[in-house]
Amino acid sequence: MAKSSGMGMTVTIDNESGTGQNVSNDITNLTFNTTRGMQDITGVDKSAMERLLLLSDFQMNATFVWNAAANPSSWGLLSTYTDNDTRTVVIVVGGKTLTAECVLGDVAWSMSGGYLSASATFQLAAGTAAAWS
Repeated sequence: MAKSSGMGMTVTIDNESGTGQNVSNDITNLTFNTTRGMQDITGVDKSAMERLLLLSDFQMNATFVWNAAANPSSWGLLSTYTDNDTRTVVIVVGGKTLTAECVLGDVAWSMSGGYLSASATFQLAAGTAAAWS
């Protein structure tokens, strides 16, 4: 596959009832990380660092524009809930799919410049690394 710009990306996230919602139209900014922990194992006899890779992690931060439609895609996703349900996050870009089981860590609402938006943080939940397919 050739290089691509990322335009046309889709993001689907489970709402509070576990139904995947395509929220691509409501997201204005998105960052995601697929990090690995590292352990420094450098002995005093070395002149360069030695490291071991440890656990995988995933975090996604998304900014949503307020959508006051009768059934906006992000409303159920960003609603306050009290359980520990995981949310399946699926990002599709350039014909590749990244899937991760996450918890919704926080939602921060902001009114600025005349518009309401929400920023949400999703973090890996289920002990299985996020995977590209």
